[in-house]
Amino acid sequence: MKLIGISGALAGDKTSLAVSDVLTAAKHLDSAIQTELLDLREYEVEFATGAPLVDYNDDTWNVVNTMLSADFLVFGTPIYQASISGALKNLLDLFPENAFKNKVTGIVATGWSDKHFLVPEYQLKPVLSYFKGLIPAGNVFIHNDAFNEESDEIIDRDVSGRIQNLADEMIYLQRAILNR
Repeated sequence: MKLIGISGALAGDKTSLAVSDVLTAAKHLDSAIQTELLDLREYEVEFATGAPLVDYNDDTWNVVNTMLSADFLVFGTPIYQASISGALKNLLDLFPENAFKNKVTGIVATGWSDKHFLVPEYQLKPVLSYFKGLIPAGNVFIHNDAFNEESDEIIDRDVSGRIQNLADEMIYLQRAILNR
């Protein structure tokens, strides 16, 4: 199975590190899982204009096709102004309606306010559902206080446990889809 993580942050390291932690947890649970991180800071994904994918640059083409080739995905977003990142929303605007059919689509979000823990539920979850993604129950919101200030490493054991549980649930659900 191939698990792709997408970090939808264009600044800072917390979201990318959180997505990487999910990929690492999945790899520990099943060493046969292939993982890859798509950190949107490393790509020039073009603004979605509604044009066919072939009209976009190589980075846009490669990111979209890498995601489509995945068996399952974990999406990471920082919460900005009580919303998912514009970079992640723009990327999602490039996909066709059934893009994530038969794929588990986990969510990890980072933010400064505990008040934002429902943003993924009310903004990202409906979009992933529209694409026919199967969304696990155990998605993870991580308050910025859960990170070490100097290294950005997650230091909150509860958060680390929730990341482990998300990886476990995603693997379980994706195996069930592939084995039916």
